[in-house]
Amino acid sequence: MDIRGIDHIELYVGDARQAAFYFGTAVGFTLLGQGGPETGLVGQRSLLLGQADIRMVLTTGLTAEHPASGYVARHGDGIAVVAVEVGDAAGAYAELVARGATPVTPPRTWTGADAEVVTAEVGGFGDVLHRLVERRGDRADFLPGAIEATPAGGTDDRLLAEIDHLAVCVPPGQLDDTVAHYERVFGFAQIFEEHIEVAGQAMNSKVVQDASGRVTLVLLEPDAGRRPGQIDAFLTEHHGAGVQHLGLRTDDIVGAVGALGARGVRFAGTPAAYYDDLEQRVGKIDAPLERLRDLSILVDADHGGQLLQIFTESMHVRRTLFLELIERRGARTFGSGNIKALYEAKERELAVAGVTPAVAAGTAQGVGA
Repeated sequence: MDIRGIDHIELYVGDARQAAFYFGTAVGFTLLGQGGPETGLVGQRSLLLGQADIRMVLTTGLTAEHPASGYVARHGDGIAVVAVEVGDAAGAYAELVARGATPVTPPRTWTGADAEVVTAEVGGFGDVLHRLVERRGDRADFLPGAIEATPAGGTDDRLLAEIDHLAVCVPPGQLDDTVAHYERVFGFAQIFEEHIEVAGQAMNSKVVQDASGRVTLVLLEPDAGRRPGQIDAFLTEHHGAGVQHLGLRTDDIVGAVGALGARGVRFAGTPAAYYDDLEQRVGKIDAPLERLRDLSILVDADHGGQLLQIFTESMHVRRTLFLELIERRGARTFGSGNIKALYEAKERELAVAGVTPAVAAGTAQGVGA
């Protein structure tokens, strides 16, 4: 299939306007359009947000029967649709279904004065769907006749550039089957795998990517034979597989974290001891070390170069979905080296404070897999 990248993501949320206020005021997204019953979107209210090449739809169900209502009741606010742009949506839909994808919504054409968009949907992982999007004409007309452009939407500060990846948690024993499904049905390839173990917790991770290299899923599975950790907590609170975090690439992570932090975005903290031997682990960093320490920005390296990353705290009541900001300086992996480094740094801090190893292990439970 001619997959050209991620067209947009759609979140099902309890209150689209409240969610849009957070993403607009705190994360710097611009309101680009909206739709509802008056524009032909039956039983829902949707708001379209954008920043640089990122498009995000926030949808709230207005009836109990709408899929968004059931999704939010079961999972809470979260990413329910990962839409990919294709050259031929109807052809891709037929091909995917023939390969074993679950058909959800057959091809539909949305026509406007200067644009035509064809969409279709198939099942992905858990309750998350994949929407196939074919665009012709004016690309600014997001969904002709259904989502109307909104002129007064704020300023696009372009702190964030594009969607880098989505991290997906699956229950124990489902990782290999999920990878095989994306290889067989969607034509993705596995590009990376690892087993991460720290402090009695462990997880398996495999990364699949489409041929264009622009759609990347980081698949995470807890090791059921080890102590429960963050992946288990997500699966419990989310009630099954889903998107744990959305990785957003930035060209200037220091500037982006500083700006978003000033607007109220809360980021996960990093022990000060993490930075004591940072350049010994990853090499010389082209950024002020003290500024990285002040902002809690993490650094990792692979054979291609370095990456700088940081995670937000979850903005949701279930503490499930959160965001990752990532600046790539040649690195193509996802910062797994930071898990062990963070845990060891926390151990050193607790040792200085006189905390016993047994207590330290329990205190650091939130840092690993």
